[in-house]
Amino acid sequence: MSHPSSATSPKKRKRDGPTHESLSFELDSSCSKETTGPLLVSFPALQAPEDTPFRCYGRKKMKKDNQKDKDDDGGKYERPLVVGEAPAVEFVSNEEESRRAADSGCSYLLAVHDPRTSKIKVLPFHQTPYILTRTVKALKSIPPADAPSALDYRDARNALGETFGTKKAKAAIRAQERNRVDVNAMKGVIGHVVEGIDEKAEGLLTKEEAKDLVDSTRLVPPFSATATEPEDIYALNDIIPESEMKALNITPLEHNLTTRVMPWKYSKWITAHLKRLDQNEDNSKARKRKLKMLLYVSIMILFRRVMKDRSGLDKDTIYEKMNSVPSTVVDGLLSRFTETTRGSSVHIFTSTMATKLMSYLLALCLRVDDFVSNPRILADDFSLATTNIQNAYRSLGCKLKTLSERELANRGYSDTLADTKFAVLVAPVQFPKAKTGRKKGQA
Repeated sequence: MSHPSSATSPKKRKRDGPTHESLSFELDSSCSKETTGPLLVSFPALQAPEDTPFRCYGRKKMKKDNQKDKDDDGGKYERPLVVGEAPAVEFVSNEEESRRAADSGCSYLLAVHDPRTSKIKVLPFHQTPYILTRTVKALKSIPPADAPSALDYRDARNALGETFGTKKAKAAIRAQERNRVDVNAMKGVIGHVVEGIDEKAEGLLTKEEAKDLVDSTRLVPPFSATATEPEDIYALNDIIPESEMKALNITPLEHNLTTRVMPWKYSKWITAHLKRLDQNEDNSKARKRKLKMLLYVSIMILFRRVMKDRSGLDKDTIYEKMNSVPSTVVDGLLSRFTETTRGSSVHIFTSTMATKLMSYLLALCLRVDDFVSNPRILADDFSLATTNIQNAYRSLGCKLKTLSERELANRGYSDTLADTKFAVLVAPVQFPKAKTGRKKGQA
């Protein structure tokens, strides 16, 4: 008995012609890098008629140094020019677009299948695709129109806005037109405008003159902008006039180096300097000058305390409150740091004068501190915030910075002041630039 499947299984039909188990690949040796070979072209956004004839035109040989367009193997020939012509359209390869396609990094291989031999012949393709552009023959005789100018573009845009825009857009267009300057109308008067500008500009200050004017209005002692040493920036005679310096009596202070014999007895800064002088037995002229400077700092602090009442004080009241100070010194302070109205004997300590007094006082403190001062100690003496004293030092041209351990040791300061920012006067003096920017939140 036969198997059922064998009785019903159909017989396979034999194919005509030769049979092949698999495809085989073969490299066409007729195409090499020395030959042009097949070319691959692309028609973006259009399709050329199938019967369009194409030709490839070679170009002249170029020198290697001046060559701009090279094929992939670095040859010395420029890429051929591909041209096709149909009855209504011409096609020409676009070098710029073709170069962009070459830079995209894609490479291509062309293969031809032979069904008789079941072989796929691979043609080496050494060049990137050619991007073709078209030209309509009927439009070649029409000259190209000029590109619209910015004025034409704006007029066309405004016309569309007037026709289809919202009320807000139309109002913006009309406002823009009102602010628009008619250049043609200005041509006749431009000469007069320029002459008027030149005439008015004659009275303007130069950059150097403007700087000198700003420096002259600074509420600081007279200074030297060309000084190369800190001690030459603010002269001592400009802070303490010679007549007032001679009027200072330091004899009680030489016998008792404490603040108890000074006009103002509560300054920590003066106390620290007197202790240093007490340890130094030197009776030189420099020591006496430093004592006079410390005495004058005490007088300026007292004067600031006395003149706190901004409503003003008469001279007799000021003399009474500063009875331990020579009258020559009091008169000098009143003339430099107070204001009086016509026909009145009342001396007013305005905010401008208070700033000026503070600048003179701190400039004198810098000289005593060898031009490196600690703003925190002086802030305690003046009952002010440290930032206010720091800003006052900046207005004198000081830089705020910390000192190294060596600098602290050389000046006799403790290591606990390593994080303290000292006011250091540096030559040549540089004042902070005035801020001209608009504050946040202001319109």
